[in-house]
Amino acid sequence: MRIAVINPNTTASMTATIGDAARRVANPSTVIDAITSSMGPASIEGYYDEALAVPGLLVEIARAEKQGAAAAVIACFDDTGLDAARALAAIPVVGICEAALASTAFIAQRFSVVTTMERSRIPIEALVHRYGMTGRCRVRAADIPVLSLEDPQSNARDRLRSEIAAALKDDRAEAIVLGCAGMADLCLDLWREFSVPVVDGVAAAVKQAEALVAMGLSTAKRSAYARPVDKRYDGAMEAFAPSAMGV
Repeated sequence: MRIAVINPNTTASMTATIGDAARRVANPSTVIDAITSSMGPASIEGYYDEALAVPGLLVEIARAEKQGAAAAVIACFDDTGLDAARALAAIPVVGICEAALASTAFIAQRFSVVTTMERSRIPIEALVHRYGMTGRCRVRAADIPVLSLEDPQSNARDRLRSEIAAALKDDRAEAIVLGCAGMADLCLDLWREFSVPVVDGVAAAVKQAEALVAMGLSTAKRSAYARPVDKRYDGAMEAFAPSAMGV
C-alpha cells in the first residue's frame, strides 16, 4: 500500500525527519510518500499558523489520493485540518495526535504530552479533551520554537529532556508522548534515557493507517464527513471549490 505522510508546514528538512520516522515502522510492503506542503507557514505554532496551513494541506491530500495513496497521515500534532481533510478525501486520514493518544492509552494509565510552545499547548489540550483523554493525560510545553529542534546549537533538546523529567516526577506519568512531528527522530533515544515508553505520533499514525487499509475501512461519508457541497468559492479561494478540487 502507499501512504502519504503530509507535513502541513513548508520546512522540507522537517519532512525528511518525518519520512524517516514513518519508514522505520512501516511494513516492508508499504511505500511512504513524505510530502511537504507547497504553501503556508514554515512551522505551525498556534491557531493563526494552523489556519493558514490548512489550504496547502488540502491540496496535498487531494493530490495524494488522485495519485493512488491508500491512506494519508497529517504530520502535525495539532491535527491540522483533520476534519476538513476527512470530508475531502475518500481514503482514511489519520492525525498524529489522535493516533498517539490512542496508542499510548493501550500501554499506560497516566501519561503526559510534551510539546514545544505554550501557544501550542492550548490547542493540544483541546484535542486531549476531544479525544476523551482529559482524565489520563496532561499537556506540557518545553517553551522551544519548533524550528530550534533542528538547530544543534540551540538548547531545545535539553529543555525537552528537562520537561520530560518534570512530567515523570510531577505528573507521575507512566509514558511520554512527543507533541511535535519534528521530535520524531528523538523517540528511541529518549525511551532509552528515561526508561519509559516514549510515543511518536508519526509512527503511531502510520501503523493506524496501515490497519485501517488492511481492514478495508475508510471515513464515513454520512453527516459530519459527507462530501463538501459544490458551490462557488470566490477570490483567492476559487481553486478550493469542491469541483475544482475534484470532489
